[in-house]
Amino acid sequence: MEERTVIIVDDEPGHRLMVRAVLEDDGWTVLDADSGERALTVLAEAAEADVRPGVALVDMKMPGMDGMQLLKELQIRRPGMPVVLLTAFGSVGSAVDAMKKGAFDYLTKPADNDELTAVMGKAFEYHKLVRENARLKAEVSGDVKFIGASPGVERVRQLMAQAGPTEATVLILGQSGTGKELVAEGLHRASNRADRPLIKVNCAALPDDLLESELFGYEKGAFTGAVKDKPGRFQLADGGTLFLDEIGEMPAALQAKLLRALQEKTVEPLGSVKTVKVDVRIIAATNRDLKKEVAAGRFREDLYYRLAVLEIRIPPLCERKEDLPLLVSFLLRRLGNKNNKIIRTVTPAFLDALSGYDWPGNVRELENVLERALILSRSDALGTDLLPPQITGAREANQNMSLDMNGEMPDLLTSRSQATPASLEEAERLAILRALEENGNHRERTAEALGISRRTLQYKLKKFGLTRR
Repeated sequence: MEERTVIIVDDEPGHRLMVRAVLEDDGWTVLDADSGERALTVLAEAAEADVRPGVALVDMKMPGMDGMQLLKELQIRRPGMPVVLLTAFGSVGSAVDAMKKGAFDYLTKPADNDELTAVMGKAFEYHKLVRENARLKAEVSGDVKFIGASPGVERVRQLMAQAGPTEATVLILGQSGTGKELVAEGLHRASNRADRPLIKVNCAALPDDLLESELFGYEKGAFTGAVKDKPGRFQLADGGTLFLDEIGEMPAALQAKLLRALQEKTVEPLGSVKTVKVDVRIIAATNRDLKKEVAAGRFREDLYYRLAVLEIRIPPLCERKEDLPLLVSFLLRRLGNKNNKIIRTVTPAFLDALSGYDWPGNVRELENVLERALILSRSDALGTDLLPPQITGAREANQNMSLDMNGEMPDLLTSRSQATPASLEEAERLAILRALEENGNHRERTAEALGISRRTLQYKLKKFGLTRR
């Protein structure tokens, strides 16, 4: 629940109670805390009851964790939640600096009642707008989170949560089809630049000369065919994020120019003698081992260290096969909506075949295989007859190997008859049970581990009769 809920963080009891009374009279549900540390505990306890404040009202000066430190922590834990600061008249300059770092607004103490209700109302409207934009983007993209509960996926989500609200340059590493672009989009959405453009460039898809003009732009007459000025991707991304996909494919000469742009925060369009200042956050991705590329002399060492302030490695699907039930369930629902076709059941042999395959194309290949099976199916169930030979062949090879070693066949979910269909709901139920156990039945952490919202988890627990846990 987020409707008109606020958390007040102020170490002065009298002022905190006064503000609370004003906001409650204005229709707000109010939580409060006397310190930054206590505020984080209150937020965690509220989340257990499915209550998440839409706005935070935070005093700048408090013992222990002060307002600026709490602002940074809230940007990580609750990205998109506006923070309004309370400050003494003589510290207005500090509050203005805080707004440059992401605070929504500030009020001087003691807060004027009318100004207080007006600013808090604007903050909550902004919060609703941010959430609605995020929802619409999620509907358009079809997915905003990593699906899975494996340790590797959880590590990716943790790093995204830590790096997203910062200005740090991030290097995303992973095989093709693992979801590097999805991570870049998540980092941008979690940043203070989320309302600015996310511009994407695939460095492997453009010839060298075209890549340079696309990145830095050009002036009229710079080369044959340049009939007018054209801004580059750096300029288009000004104030936002520039995602350089497959950065390992960038030619050496262009690497030097990119390094200069990163160091000086300026670009020089082709055919121009003037430099243009740009404010851009860089996120890069590659399926190459850039350390080996540096050692081989194919990638600049200074550029590598400039890009790899933080590295996020996405595990290939073959390293997280325990996520297959959740991925299959999620993808089949999405593909079913796309193709106007509902799949309710998959056979145990179908899931076992998926588990026995190494997925060199990763999640992208899995999605293609599932869409093919869905289109070819004549019922609401999927069996191995709908899988391509390379997958069923891998399953048979694994069966023979397993029988030779220990006389029994491995199973993706649980022991079951090969003649009995296993529903997608069963796969989800077992995955949720495992995630609950691994997270000590803590629902907030379980939802995060599964890559779903707490409200969705609550629905599924009720659906599967697991609410007593």
